[in-house]
Amino acid sequence: MSQKAAARLDKQMLIDGEWTAGDGRIDVIHPYDGSRVGSVPLATADQVTAAVDAAERAYEASTLSAYERYELLERTADLLEDDADRVANVLTSEQGKPITEARGEVDRAVQTLQLSAEQAKRMFGEYVPMDAQKGFTRDHCFTQREPLGVVASITPFNFPINLMVHKVGPALAAGNAVVGKPASNTPLVSVLLFEYLQEAAEAVGAPNGLVNLVTGSGSTVGDAILEHDAVEAISFTGSTPVGKYIANNSGMTEVTLELGGNDPTIVWDDTDINKAAEAVVGGACSNAGQVCNSVERVIVHDTIEGEFIDAAVDAVESLSVGNPFEESTSVSAIVDDEQFETVVDLYEATVDAGATVETGGNYGGDLGERVFEPTVLSGVTPDMPAATEETFGPLVPILSVGDFDEAIAEANNTNYGLEAGIFTQDIDRARRAADDIDAGGVNVNTVSGFRADHMPYGGFKDSGVGKEGIKYAVEHFSREKLVGFHDGFTDA
Repeated sequence: MSQKAAARLDKQMLIDGEWTAGDGRIDVIHPYDGSRVGSVPLATADQVTAAVDAAERAYEASTLSAYERYELLERTADLLEDDADRVANVLTSEQGKPITEARGEVDRAVQTLQLSAEQAKRMFGEYVPMDAQKGFTRDHCFTQREPLGVVASITPFNFPINLMVHKVGPALAAGNAVVGKPASNTPLVSVLLFEYLQEAAEAVGAPNGLVNLVTGSGSTVGDAILEHDAVEAISFTGSTPVGKYIANNSGMTEVTLELGGNDPTIVWDDTDINKAAEAVVGGACSNAGQVCNSVERVIVHDTIEGEFIDAAVDAVESLSVGNPFEESTSVSAIVDDEQFETVVDLYEATVDAGATVETGGNYGGDLGERVFEPTVLSGVTPDMPAATEETFGPLVPILSVGDFDEAIAEANNTNYGLEAGIFTQDIDRARRAADDIDAGGVNVNTVSGFRADHMPYGGFKDSGVGKEGIKYAVEHFSREKLVGFHDGFTDA
C-alpha cells in the first residue's frame, strides 16, 4: 500500500456513550491491493436494541435548545475539518476512491454539517389565517415543528461519510437522537465521525446515547431496527431490493429511501459536443462509476453519434487509472469483489449482445485488484444489460435516437427515476425534458450526476421516496403540530 495510506484502525462501536466490542469482528479491506485496513465489531441484535433504547432515553432526557443543537453540529464540523487529511486517507483506504475525490467528499461533509447546524435555528412554523373561513375571526392558530424521537441512519459504501452526515446532521438539527449503521465494507470514517459527534455532544451537555453507532451485518442490524417500536424514522441509502424490504416492514415508521438509478443524459445536436462528452465521461467514471446518479446511459442524436463517440473516447483516454493515493489518479478500484464481478458480468454480457468497445474494456491483472478501466461502448441498444441495469461501474454506454420523442421515451425506459441530464441550447426542448422525463431531478446543460448538498435530492419509481438535502430532511425528521387559541369561558 502507498505510504500515504492510513495506519491500520481497529475500532469499536458507540452505544449509550461507551465504545463497545461486539460478537466478533469484520475486517476492512483496501480495494486496490487487498491489504487489511482495520476492523470493526459485529453487533448482535441485542446490542442494536440497546443502542435504540439508549437513543430513546437520551431523546426523552435531552433539553438541548436549538442553539445548543447548532453548537453540537458546528463543533463536529470544526473537528472534522481539523482532521480532514486523516479522514480523507482513511476514506480512500477503505473505499478505494482517488484521494482527490476523498478530500472533496470530506469537504462536502464539513459543509453539510455546517448547513445542518444552521437549519437547527430554522425550525419555523407558520401563522394560519383563521379568518379566511366564515365564523372563525376570533380564532388564532399556528403550527410548530417537533422532533420525532429516534432516527435510524443506514448508509452505503460509495460516499460513506457525507451520506452519513446527510442523515445524522438533519436528524440532530431537528432535535432527535440517532442510531447510525454504516456499510460493512466502509465503516471506519463513520466511526471517526461519531467520535467527533460524541465529543461535541459532551461539550454541549447532551445526555449519553444521543448519538450511537452500530456496525456489522446489514440484516442483523436492519431487522433489529425495524422491530423496535422506538424507531420513529429510518433514512436508508442503498439498493432497491433492500429499500423495498424496509418499506414493506416498517409499519407506521417515517421512511426516506434513496435507492438505485439508471440515469440518462441526453446530448442533442445543438450543444458543444466536446464539452458535453467531457462532462458525461466525468459523470460516468467518477468514483469508478459507483454513484447513485452517475451517467448510466448516454442518449445522443444520430446525426452527432460519430462525433460524440470520438469526443468521449478522447475524454476517457485522458483519465489516469491506478493507485488511489497517487495525486494524478482519476479512476481506481471498485469497492469489493462482489461489485467488481457485477460490473464485469454486465460488461461482458453487453459486448456479447453486440455492443462495440471503442476504448477500454480491460480489468484486473496489471491494472490492480478490482480495477475496471473506463470504457466507452457504442452500438448499445435499449435491451442490452448496460442499458437496462444499474451498472455502478465506469462504463459509458452510448445509444442513438432519431428524434426527440424517441430520446424522451428512452430516458423513461427504466423502472428507476432518480436524476437525468440534457445538453441543449433550445429552451423549448429543455422545458419539455424537464416536464416529460420521469425523474426526481432534471438538469439542463449538465449531467444526471449533479448534486449540491442543500438541494432537494431523491427519486421517483424504484429510485425511492422522500428527499435528502438539509431543509427537506429536517421536514422528514420532524412533525407538524397545530396550536389553536380560542375564546375562553368566563363568568362575566
